[in-house]
Amino acid sequence: MKPYLDTNFLLRLYLDFEESGGALERIARLPDRTRPCPVTWLHEIELANALELVVYRMRQGSGPRLTPEMSSVALAGFDADLGAGHGLARSILPPDELTRAARQLSARHTATRGYRAYDVIHVASALLLKCDAFWSYDAKASGLARAEGLKTL
Repeated sequence: MKPYLDTNFLLRLYLDFEESGGALERIARLPDRTRPCPVTWLHEIELANALELVVYRMRQGSGPRLTPEMSSVALAGFDADLGAGHGLARSILPPDELTRAARQLSARHTATRGYRAYDVIHVASALLLKCDAFWSYDAKASGLARAEGLKTL
């Protein structure tokens, strides 16, 4: 199995959400640890922003407690895991191939189901990286992945 972890899933590996235990268990049970999960430029940008967004929401009185320092530690942990190959590996996709794949997915699905560009890019990336599963806690993104034949949570 080669799963694609969307940023929503990755965030649960580095912060304490209700689903975090399940996400960590799922990663630990991967049968072939020699095949790391791909991480794209979008993951790196989205995860850094998602951590800061959790800090913002905490300051507004909602979401889990996360200080700016805790956010920095979580991001450093992600960077260290990525650099050390702890089940994650940077994956480069040619921009023209990703653009073409994302536009095709949009044409097939967005007008009828209302998918966000980020969901389309993640699913297009999973397909181009030849992943057979798509792990996300986002119902819309998972729906698009299922529509394209990927196994989901």
